[in-house]
Amino acid sequence: MAQRISDQDIKTLAARQPKAAYDLVVQRYQARLEHHAAGIVKDRQEARDAVQEVFIKAMREDRFFNEDFEVRAWLFRVTSNLCYNIIRDKRRRSGILANMGEDMVPQGKARMVRAEVYQDELRRELQDCMAELSEAHREILMLRYYKDLSYREIASTLEIQLGTVMSRLSRARSRLGEVMGPEHPLGQETGWVSEMRRAS
Repeated sequence: MAQRISDQDIKTLAARQPKAAYDLVVQRYQARLEHHAAGIVKDRQEARDAVQEVFIKAMREDRFFNEDFEVRAWLFRVTSNLCYNIIRDKRRRSGILANMGEDMVPQGKARMVRAEVYQDELRRELQDCMAELSEAHREILMLRYYKDLSYREIASTLEIQLGTVMSRLSRARSRLGEVMGPEHPLGQETGWVSEMRRAS
């Protein structure tokens, strides 16, 4: 039901029933945002927690139901930023653990790290290739091919010009192709695009 209600319908309802409007926003976007977050953090529970925090931020955002406020773009942008913060925090913690002796690392740590790795070999290889890209290139490829956002939606999400979206996306595709190499089984664009969309 919520999927068939537009953001504009929700904004109209918010003028009379803000609580009901927020509930509709959650129903409309929760699954999509969790899917998007999971594609970044590679952990479904962390993705759910991140999206809950995003909705809390939305409730505190005074402009959220303003006529000219881009609800979808804001939600995806805040979700992306929060997830990249989670990844950076994980890297910091991993660095601290790496500097501790192996005898000081919790025994379950290695298993937890291994559990985060993709199960499918092609997706693992794609992840390795994506890891060699800059954060800006990874993000724009995910938004375009994994979340199917339009160029205009990407521009709004990343707060950049439409021309910058097109040039950055072109450079990101070229760079990913260079990393994969012409002989890689995912070297064809259709291969890595489909794998990226299936990754979760």
